[in-house]
Amino acid sequence: MGRYLNTTVAKKFAMGLSGLFLVSFLLMHVTVNFVSTVSPSVYNSLSEFMGYNFVVQLLLQPILVIGVVFHFVMGMVLEVNNRKARPIGYEKFDKSSNTTWMSRNMIITGIVILLFLGLHMYDFFFPELAYKFGNGYDAAQVPDFYTGLVAKFQDPIRVGIYVLSFVFLMLHLLHGFYGSFQSIGWGDRNSRALKGFAKWFSILVPLLFIYIALFHYFGSL
Repeated sequence: MGRYLNTTVAKKFAMGLSGLFLVSFLLMHVTVNFVSTVSPSVYNSLSEFMGYNFVVQLLLQPILVIGVVFHFVMGMVLEVNNRKARPIGYEKFDKSSNTTWMSRNMIITGIVILLFLGLHMYDFFFPELAYKFGNGYDAAQVPDFYTGLVAKFQDPIRVGIYVLSFVFLMLHLLHGFYGSFQSIGWGDRNSRALKGFAKWFSILVPLLFIYIALFHYFGSL
């Protein structure tokens, strides 16, 4: 039993660290994308740097992909372990009496976010790879990242999918962000401040993503 608990604690710790890492990426990503609503030229400069910088492309980008996969797989493993550890009669209780919808459905929100990441990579990452490494690529050419961004948000269906996905991201973060602090042992330190920070971050960042998508959609009409 002790070995099982130690293993579970280690998994939760690793899960918490990966969650905080991904949250830091979200902050960077929303900051760069928000610039697109203020200055297209600055956005192009930032995107060019992120898209061609050696460290970003060959070090940080693979780490990000590994972090996403690890976080999702570890979440599934912990969910399976939790279900096995529950009493048989657990499902008979009114779960809503002491848990939130977000906490009971982290796997669902996580799967939606993972599917959205697939769409996001299809929209931006894979075309960028094709541009860089496809036939006829000219290293002297710099793609207009802003034009490509706006073009993707001209489709109302795609914009709707993005908005819905960011709502699910908000639900996921509302439970998961503060949970990451708890998993690494920070939950009891300045708990009120951490809870407040995690709550507002979890709301504001997805709302900013939604604003960016709607800004470019309505701006292109």
